[in-house]
Amino acid sequence: MKRTFLGFVLLTVAFACAKVPLTNRKQILLVPNDQMLQLSATEYKSFLDTSQVINSTADAQMVNRVGDRIRRAVESYMNQNGYAQRLEGFNWEYHLVQDRQVNAWCMPGGKIVVYSGILPYTQNEAGLATVLGHEVSHAVAEHGNERMSEGLVANGLLQAGQVVTGIATANKTPQVQALFQQAIGTGGPLAYQFFGALPHSRRQESEADHLGLIFMAMAGYDPNEAISFWSRMAKASAGRAPAEFFSDHPSDERRIADLQKLLPDAMKYYKR
Repeated sequence: MKRTFLGFVLLTVAFACAKVPLTNRKQILLVPNDQMLQLSATEYKSFLDTSQVINSTADAQMVNRVGDRIRRAVESYMNQNGYAQRLEGFNWEYHLVQDRQVNAWCMPGGKIVVYSGILPYTQNEAGLATVLGHEVSHAVAEHGNERMSEGLVANGLLQAGQVVTGIATANKTPQVQALFQQAIGTGGPLAYQFFGALPHSRRQESEADHLGLIFMAMAGYDPNEAISFWSRMAKASAGRAPAEFFSDHPSDERRIADLQKLLPDAMKYYKR
């Protein structure tokens, strides 16, 4: 038992050497990248197969256009800053789906979905670039792997050998699938959620905001538009948003204040 635990600790330390681009925060990434990409591709296909995907409209073309500009900016930034390995195996896709939810997301591997319900709030390409820059940042910062790694440990599903033999192969169970879905969304035991997952998620959200500003600037979109977008979101959610302590996102007020502080740095990357 001691030897198994020691092996797990050593493997954890070995995988914990990763750092988030830009912020240099240390991460625990226990799931091999190829397996995260495999899980992502499977979940993405399943989602698209059961959703109303919008093709060949002006809005769908805009999603593809903005997505591709953000992709090129991400690749440029990561290559210039020594993080190119984080994009290995990425197979970028951008899809607009018919859904009233005000939402968008990017799975590991660059698998992007934009819900039609968010377009009235993005209003223009720069607003959409704000959203996609943020969501893509979660993927390149490997926040999903980080959350899933923590979930595997917290739920006792990870043993030392599984890091090597393959989590996706060794644990083809509903639990692992559920953890992956939570890792790219929300979930978890209540106590862990409030005192562990939610504060950590808010930190990840702030990292994604920072990286997202830089990515949209490098893609040729004015970072000031991010303030406009989040101001519209704040106005729309006035009186309905939960207290920040009970949310996995920063409050609108904090997010806007933090973005304003980050603008001077992002403007250095702005290519008109």
